[in-house]
Amino acid sequence: MGVDVELQPGREAVVRVPVAILWTAPEAVRPVDRPALADPPDIAAWIGGMDRDQQVGDCVLSQLLLGERVLVTEVHADGWAHVVARDQPAARLDPRGYPGWLPAAQLAAPPGTGPSDSPLVVDATLTALRATPEGPVALPAVVLGTRLTPAGRPVDGWRPVHVPGRADPLWAPEGDVVPLPAERPATKEVLAAAERLRDLIYIWGGVSSHGIDCSGLVHLAWRRYGVTLPRDAYDQAEATTPLALGEERPGDLYFFARPGRRIHHIGIVSSEPHGAVRRMLHACYLQRRVVEEQLPPEREATLVGVHRV
Repeated sequence: MGVDVELQPGREAVVRVPVAILWTAPEAVRPVDRPALADPPDIAAWIGGMDRDQQVGDCVLSQLLLGERVLVTEVHADGWAHVVARDQPAARLDPRGYPGWLPAAQLAAPPGTGPSDSPLVVDATLTALRATPEGPVALPAVVLGTRLTPAGRPVDGWRPVHVPGRADPLWAPEGDVVPLPAERPATKEVLAAAERLRDLIYIWGGVSSHGIDCSGLVHLAWRRYGVTLPRDAYDQAEATTPLALGEERPGDLYFFARPGRRIHHIGIVSSEPHGAVRRMLHACYLQRRVVEEQLPPEREATLVGVHRV
């Protein structure tokens, strides 16, 4: 892997691949992780090649999406960079963003200042960017919630967009990208975005429509509408407003913790409570997928609060 000469400690960079994995350390990468290091990474093959235990390995911290900003803090000669992810707040880890390692080749210098076009966001679960309208795929598997900069007017159902690390625009199906909302979304809209990921596989550190974890689901659903929430459940609790239990509405957040322990799980309220019956949509570690369900007894026993964004 070659290191871009623009990647220097103390400077910002952007992710140039559809999904980049943020690792605890370069030496933590396992043989099964090779597809995630390809150019571009094959995240579907990476997930498909892991067993249930490997899918929740603690070597993965998070996932970064195409165009996501990072602050480079170290660049090593072996092709790895230590960064903090600016768009994934993590106050208890680093006030600048979520820290971790990724291949320097998955980064590019940030784009220069251009026209102030309204940004676009990917609204499809997955889309492919092409070299020309209806031409060959240049960048596959760009995921829901990815922000893109328009590069001109649509042509015959295709939208040109700027992509980090590429001189020429790529083309997205016009129906797969929408303007990033200027106003704060209603919670029911955010819930609807999260519901589109029902049955998605649970991946520790996942923040994409390839695979996702509990706090990643909440982070990505709000990111789709231009709202930046912290990456982890504990920080998400700190950044949201507590409500009295019973006041929750669809789109609010349930938080869970064991006695005397820090918050370890989060779910999205999926319907108004009916007496003692509460329901949520969440990425479930036990079932290893995104499910909508009534809170089972073990969840009721660890429910410590409901919050609103």
